[in-house]
Amino acid sequence: MDLLKLNEAARELGVSYPTIKQWIYHGKIKSVLTVGGHHRIPRTEIHRLAFLGESGKGTRKKPQPTLKLPKGLEHFISGRNQLVGRVTKVQISGLMAKVALDIGGQTITAIITSDACRDLGLKKGQPAAALIKATEVMIISAGSKIS
Repeated sequence: MDLLKLNEAARELGVSYPTIKQWIYHGKIKSVLTVGGHHRIPRTEIHRLAFLGESGKGTRKKPQPTLKLPKGLEHFISGRNQLVGRVTKVQISGLMAKVALDIGGQTITAIITSDACRDLGLKKGQPAAALIKATEVMIISAGSKIS
């Protein structure tokens, strides 16, 4: 697990050191205590906050350069079926693009237009979210039998 010192995390998120400390105390960001009792911020928390645009009370100054927010997703979306992960593959072919996200060790694949893929600036390794909107969910058991 990649852990950052608080001043490094603050720099990447574009906030001050005291703001990071307050986020830790208020549970807005998860930290890991070292043997010496110092807080360290997991890289996954930096990605989560950088992607979602979390900022406490508007204290976020600017997006972190390597974690550019996709256009349009910096605002809250009413859908709560969001799975945040990391882009593992982008394959553009003609008018369509196939985008794969790793979400907790599982892969979700979406087929979107190549224009949308380019507009979002999707690249391997960057954080992104899959927004699920479905009217049906089907479950299939490996032991099911068709009669």
